[in-house]
Amino acid sequence: MNHASCGRATETGQTQIHYADLKAYQREPSRRRRAELRVRFERIFKRRTGFVVLDRLLERLHANKVELLQGLDHPEIPLHTNGSENDIRAQVTRRKISGGTRSDMGRDCRDAFLGLAKTCTKLGLSFWDYLGARLGIAGQPTIPYLPDLVRARCQNA
Repeated sequence: MNHASCGRATETGQTQIHYADLKAYQREPSRRRRAELRVRFERIFKRRTGFVVLDRLLERLHANKVELLQGLDHPEIPLHTNGSENDIRAQVTRRKISGGTRSDMGRDCRDAFLGLAKTCTKLGLSFWDYLGARLGIAGQPTIPYLPDLVRARCQNA
């Protein structure tokens, strides 16, 4: 098998799992569709191409089947890590500009405040209002503790 035919074989619609298919399943999960996607996964990652490096990669991916197919059993799991990557982007940018913190305590404080700010943003709260409420500053709105808000959000989801 040459490289060109290998490329064409992986591009056929019958064996390729498309991101769009996974997104469609996530919107409307069903047992039948889940079974079809599992069969396609097996067909793709049990395939042998004759290329040692590619075959090793396929074996390694197949060995991680449980983790890779989590989205089929739990459609609420995001199919990408963009949210997590966005959460740390501000920290990485600040670290690159400032050269980091001067102490471990400074790093811990920065990480704690960044985590609070990101959580507030995800909950639709003003970080400064939340901080004012925690510090007891007069005139600030009453805001419940973040763990209580997160629990309430998870129960409503």
